[in-house]
Amino acid sequence: MKKLTQAEEEVMQWIWTLARCTVSDILDHMGEPRPPHSTISSIVRILEKKEFVDHKAYGRTYEYFPAVSRDDYRKRSLHQLVRDYFDGSVHRLVSYLVEEEQVDGQELQDLLDQLEEPDK
Repeated sequence: MKKLTQAEEEVMQWIWTLARCTVSDILDHMGEPRPPHSTISSIVRILEKKEFVDHKAYGRTYEYFPAVSRDDYRKRSLHQLVRDYFDGSVHRLVSYLVEEEQVDGQELQDLLDQLEEPDK
């Protein structure tokens, strides 16, 4: 799976949220200032080349939909983050989050409780 730029990822988030959409639909949901229609259209075409989205044509209108699930992308991105920035160590990632106060005590306890639960 190829890596997405920040702009591609932002558009992809809207496509995942909307499930099936046109470029105009994406623009309608974006905040101000909105980029030009041609910019979003170009990004969607790049996402299609990278095989993240597919489309169905209705005359001259294209409806786009995800070809890669949000969950699959999340998993790949997280694995890559751990590998690239934490030497493949989830322990280092969690330690970093605790040190930077991104995880509080209750969240840590919830994680520990989840680890102690038998597989369902």
